Amino acid sequence: QVQLVESGGGVVQAGGSLRLSCAATERTFTKNAMGWFRQAPDKEREFVSTIDRSGSAYYANSVKGRATISRDNAKNTVFLQMNSLKPEDTAVYYCAATDSAFYWTGRSHFYNDWGQGTQVTVSS
Repeated sequence: QVQLVESGGGVVQAGGSLRLSCAATERTFTKNAMGWFRQAPDKEREFVSTIDRSGSAYYANSVKGRATISRDNAKNTVFLQMNSLKPEDTAVYYCAATDSAFYWTGRSHFYNDWGQGTQVTVSS
């Protein structure tokens, strides 16, 4: 059973905005935290943001001030609003979930469940 499904990616011009969504099964959504990661071509997967069940959020320095993570508990969905997009934001964006207490570190190996990813392309 697919537990995490991302959507909302696409092509946007630099300076534009996108809102990514991650629909989870109820079982997955009740985990300790839900996060977003991204992977650009020929680069390692990197942390973007994470939010725990209480709503506390953490962000990578590269997106701080431009990204907002949120969750809709009634819909088992996590969102990532990205503004002022830059070409360097181009990547496949992945949603992930974890029960680890170390979710806030942003280290991907603490996350157990992963979606298939959604492509975000920012043109200059």
